[in-house]
Amino acid sequence: MTSPITARDRAKAERSDALLAAAAALFAERGFSGVSLEDIGAAVGVSGPAVYRHFAGKQALLGALLVKVSRELVSGGTAVSDAAATDDERMRELIRFHVHFALGNAEVIRVQDRDLTHLTDEDKREVRRLQREYIALWIDALATLVDATPEELRLRVQAGFGLINSTPHSTRSASRAQSATASVLTSMAYAALTV
Repeated sequence: MTSPITARDRAKAERSDALLAAAAALFAERGFSGVSLEDIGAAVGVSGPAVYRHFAGKQALLGALLVKVSRELVSGGTAVSDAAATDDERMRELIRFHVHFALGNAEVIRVQDRDLTHLTDEDKREVRRLQREYIALWIDALATLVDATPEELRLRVQAGFGLINSTPHSTRSASRAQSATASVLTSMAYAALTV
């Protein structure tokens, strides 16, 4: 039997989420080494030492951020993949899912690209494991549409990620233009993957 969630539990979870969001924004802007726990705490209205109530330190905060987002990609990708009625729909839905993620999480992508080396070995192994699981979802979907070796399928998938993940860095589209950006990215990624 699980204990009921209290208002204090909810407040702690909300503060942890706020710290993760602030860390993502600050790490993306200044890099892991250019941000202190005091900076992260100040961004959400708490002292640096108060951050320790939620995370063991800056490296633990980075690990929590990147492991969390990696788990979300795997669970979300699995859900859209399982819900698809056809092989083609599965590939298209995985692309849409990732495009939506990339447009909404450009800061986290930037942090992962630049600061993965600052993770503990344990967190790095977990992020890499989750990345392999997510890539495997895409490879399995693409293998039903394209006759290619496993190595070529992996290359196509990773190049597709490169296309999708790099675009939010180079476009600062307004929210009403994001749907147009998403549409173009989705079409381009599908064409690149299946060419």
